[in-house]
Amino acid sequence: MAEQYMAGVGGVIASLLGFVFLYCSSLIRFRGLKKLNRAASMGFPKKNRVNKTGKSEGVGTADIIIVGAGVAGAALAYSLGKDGRRVRVIERDLNAPNRMAGESLIPGGYLKLIELGLEDCVDEIDAQRLLGYTLYKDGKEAQVSFPLEKFQSHVAGRTFHNGRFVQRLRKKVASLHNISLEQGTVTSLIEENGIVKGVQYKNESGQVLTAYASLTIVCDGCFSNLRRSLCYPKVDIPSYFVGFILTNCNLPTKNYGAIILAHPSPIVFSPISSTEIRCMVNVPSEKVPSVSNGEMACYLKTQVAPKVLPELYDSFISAIEKKGNIRIAPNKIMAAAPHLTPGALLIGDALNMRHAITGGGMTVALSDVVILRDLLRPLHDLSDASTISKYLESFYTLRKPMSSTINILANVLQKVFSASSNPAMENLQHTFLGYLRLGGMFSYGASAMLCGLCPSPLSLAFHFFSIAIYGVGRLLLPFPSPKRLWDGAKLLWVASSILLTYIYSEGIRQMFFPLTVPAYYRTPPKKDPKRNFMH
Repeated sequence: MAEQYMAGVGGVIASLLGFVFLYCSSLIRFRGLKKLNRAASMGFPKKNRVNKTGKSEGVGTADIIIVGAGVAGAALAYSLGKDGRRVRVIERDLNAPNRMAGESLIPGGYLKLIELGLEDCVDEIDAQRLLGYTLYKDGKEAQVSFPLEKFQSHVAGRTFHNGRFVQRLRKKVASLHNISLEQGTVTSLIEENGIVKGVQYKNESGQVLTAYASLTIVCDGCFSNLRRSLCYPKVDIPSYFVGFILTNCNLPTKNYGAIILAHPSPIVFSPISSTEIRCMVNVPSEKVPSVSNGEMACYLKTQVAPKVLPELYDSFISAIEKKGNIRIAPNKIMAAAPHLTPGALLIGDALNMRHAITGGGMTVALSDVVILRDLLRPLHDLSDASTISKYLESFYTLRKPMSSTINILANVLQKVFSASSNPAMENLQHTFLGYLRLGGMFSYGASAMLCGLCPSPLSLAFHFFSIAIYGVGRLLLPFPSPKRLWDGAKLLWVASSILLTYIYSEGIRQMFFPLTVPAYYRTPPKKDPKRNFMH
């Protein structure tokens, strides 16, 4: 009862703080936007751009070129093809991807698949239903169930092998006659008078070709070689995921993943098929042991294995000892900082990345696809690149509710969950688990954001400050001594500094005051009856 009272008081105080925060921030000119404006006035790098006069063989013109046929590229190609667009998709490798990223689709992402008519792509790939996660720390646990009561029974998260899912998406793309899907490596964008006209690429045989379109959409993933032509990337790698597959075991709760908050690294388990469980250990960037010389296996056996759940321990050790089973992938964080370029647009991980601990990346990508498809639908002519570019600028504001909520939640949680010598961070971990165990509106709201069903920056700020104030209350009971007051102040400071850092990087104005962004009001250009293109 006392904990629920503290949480309720925390909610009220957080609401008041939220209104004060929003009012004050509206009086301040956002420095982040000023930095972008200054950057936009600077000379832009010409890397990965060529003039139209480059020597290569042309392959025809499409309405839209899509660079990359991963989750974002394939889903976008299919949705535009269904709308009647002539689309050319160029993918560097059409074989099934073999990667440990992109294996978790939260319920919000599944709903986007339904909007795109692609929900059958999770069928026939041995995908597993995901209904939530169980968090473990120091012998205590908290179950986070996705709030799916208001949805049909098939709506849930899904976990699977990424390659199988991507190949299903590509098969849907190939089924449309107005889409050309080919293998090739795009080396540069073709630019003429500041307008992107198409791309230059090498096909499977190494022949250099050019392709032209009114609009080129780049979604070539986290290792994009074209993003520097279309945005100002600032990539941070706070940690690496060390991943491997466990067999011959089951998680404690069916259809629930498991997250162990342990020292030195949080550990994530999720089923990716009926017989396999993916384990991912989050290791700070400065402490990654070598796989080749056996240091990583030793680290996992001595430092991580003792923290693993007993029912998974034997399979965990066997997986480590299996040759070639251990893989490492960087957890990249990059806020969206697009450079508006007529004739081109950037989406997916090429534009924006967040920590992978919540598995929200594909949901952000699919949400972006839905928004972009809806923006393009009323446009029958894409030939006026400058006008179309100004209109599509609204995309970067319209995507903020989903992208900023999932981005900030993922980045904050990886910070909170990671081992730290800071007692305030340790208190924050216990506070988060205690808050979830309260149930009711507290765990419901947090889990709704975690699974992409409540893409609301205001809700995110409300719950995070409620958690912080609830944590302060826990520290002050039963009597607020000077030491407890000091510990509470440190917890509140640490929590606020973590959250506000990521809010600042996402953009206060676009997150909380989108109506003040001029691009938010952009409407589809009207067709000039005297000319066969829009102005």
